[in-house]
Amino acid sequence: MKKFLTIIVAVLFACSYAGISFGENIRIDGSTTVLPVAQKAAEVYMKKNPETRIYVSGSGSGTGIKALIDGTTDIATSSREAKDKEIGSARSKGVILTDHKVALDGIVPVIHPSMKIDNLTMEQLRDIYNGKIKRWKEIGGPDRPISVVSRDTSSGTYEVWAEKVLESDKVRPDALLVASNGQAVQTVAQNRYAIGYIGIGYIDRSVKVLKVNGKTASPEGIRDGSWPVARPLYMYTNGKPSGVIGNFIDFVLSKEGQQIVNEVKYISIK
Repeated sequence: MKKFLTIIVAVLFACSYAGISFGENIRIDGSTTVLPVAQKAAEVYMKKNPETRIYVSGSGSGTGIKALIDGTTDIATSSREAKDKEIGSARSKGVILTDHKVALDGIVPVIHPSMKIDNLTMEQLRDIYNGKIKRWKEIGGPDRPISVVSRDTSSGTYEVWAEKVLESDKVRPDALLVASNGQAVQTVAQNRYAIGYIGIGYIDRSVKVLKVNGKTASPEGIRDGSWPVARPLYMYTNGKPSGVIGNFIDFVLSKEGQQIVNEVKYISIK
């Protein structure tokens, strides 16, 4: 499979270098949070439009936006808004970063299912991640050190967590940084003393979702903003999209596309 993907990438690069048009091809790259939405939407869209090929990858929100600016992807998926410096960099290259809000998400803290803790306050989460709280005993758990799992700095999920939970604090230096939501789930599921955070679409039975300030992450709470770590999810294009790219964005925002958002366990914007 890796060899096959390498061949595809090599062919795409060669064609781009030679100035050959991709015709009905769409390249999508960016957030691993938005990845399930993009993958499922691409799958359904290609069944309806067999002349179109959509290549989807997830290398992080920042990497996806950079790829759009550099012209190596057609759509950048992002779990955060584009930064001012990204917008400025895009403008310097003649690229207008245009956002399309495609879904809503709640970032949820997760622990191992065996841990007998159900709720944490925002202050406790902040102190776990900045290193002030080091042992589970301090928050009602066993007398064991807390293994902190965080996303890497290229992740939009990390940036939203840092803004809303850590505020101005830094993540403790011994935190284990992982590259995707899936890796965060796997790491916490395999370590009974770990804590991590993931997009709501990645929740499964291998981890336990915590309440925050006594509240459960729900579609209603994410929609009205009462869940403390809620956010929109985006697809970015270079200016107003047209042609096949515009058609795909319209599909994602259509009733059928928003049903796909719900199917992959995110919250539709409509």
